[in-house]
Amino acid sequence: MSAAPTLEAVQAALATVNDPEIRRPITDLDMVKSVDITGSTVAVEVSLTVAGCPMKDKLTGDVKAAVGAVEGVEVVEVTLGVMSDEQRAGLKDKLRGGGSSKEIPFGKPGSLTRIYAVASGKGGVGKSSITVNLAAAMAAEGLSVGVVDADVYGFSVPRMLGVDNAPTRVDDMILPPVAHDVKVISIGMFVPGNQPVVWRGPMLHRALEQFLSDVFWGDLDVLLLDLPPGTGDIAISTAQLLPTAEILVVTTPQQAAAEVAERAGSIALQTKQQIVGVVENMSWLEQPDGSKLELFGAGGGQAVADSLGRSIGAPVPLLGQVPLDVDLRAGGDAGLPVVLARPDSAASVALRSVARQLTKRARGLAGRSLGLTPAGR
Repeated sequence: MSAAPTLEAVQAALATVNDPEIRRPITDLDMVKSVDITGSTVAVEVSLTVAGCPMKDKLTGDVKAAVGAVEGVEVVEVTLGVMSDEQRAGLKDKLRGGGSSKEIPFGKPGSLTRIYAVASGKGGVGKSSITVNLAAAMAAEGLSVGVVDADVYGFSVPRMLGVDNAPTRVDDMILPPVAHDVKVISIGMFVPGNQPVVWRGPMLHRALEQFLSDVFWGDLDVLLLDLPPGTGDIAISTAQLLPTAEILVVTTPQQAAAEVAERAGSIALQTKQQIVGVVENMSWLEQPDGSKLELFGAGGGQAVADSLGRSIGAPVPLLGQVPLDVDLRAGGDAGLPVVLARPDSAASVALRSVARQLTKRARGLAGRSLGLTPAGR
């Protein structure tokens, strides 16, 4: 007969259980209210952040699995309660480090988060598909990734990532849903049904500001913003709220689309942002015999990169050419990005190459403290 489990062993097991939304141990978040051990039975009471937490079943299952693996434990009983107002206030302070609830962490000089604003001149070039697949590819490499669906009028990121649950609110703090290890927020999560969003400039700016300041993102390695097509209010607000954001331009090979894409990229001249590069989507359709059928022409991506390079006076790379792929479209409809569903497909290989290039770039020193102090006299 095995010895009864110890409290230390049970607490160590609970420390391995992360809150599904906050992605930190429930012991660090003061969510474990009590642990009672009676022989081989362990009863754990967990305080949820809010009543009706959408992830309570997963949290219960994770606790049972972790504690059930402790030597001597045969039965695990989990009781769910709800944090008091004081406990929630303490949780918010802990998560925000005592900082202001309305500051944008990515706008701070010391922020190490890389920010990429994915832009296009016109709709229909696959900008959102590129965004979600880059996010999924980066997360699969172990990076902490967030996506802001800033395309307020044409939001589609939640479906493409398979998110169907609403964000959890802890008072005025929003916990973003997580899919494929990617944190995501979208205006579509706050609009009933499939209703259109009919907003003008100031409201668009405020919505983006809330997505950046009221959402608890945690420590992100990369933040991707799926911008609306064109050079409108959201593009300007992004530059104002996130001055260190770099622009990633998406186009198709056809010259008409390329000419419009150049305008989207050239906004960087006015906002003083850096253009990280160009991605050409729908480059060709691979044939059974291995040949490439260029349905939309050729050369548009390189033309955009060359033109933007001349405009800003610095090289702008063509980071990749993504071929047409039925699975890329199907993955978007099913909520399973093609880089995860078929990682060896031609489209996935191209997308994962772009993701690697974006994440392996050396970060500049602009806005960062070098930790230097004046020499003594």
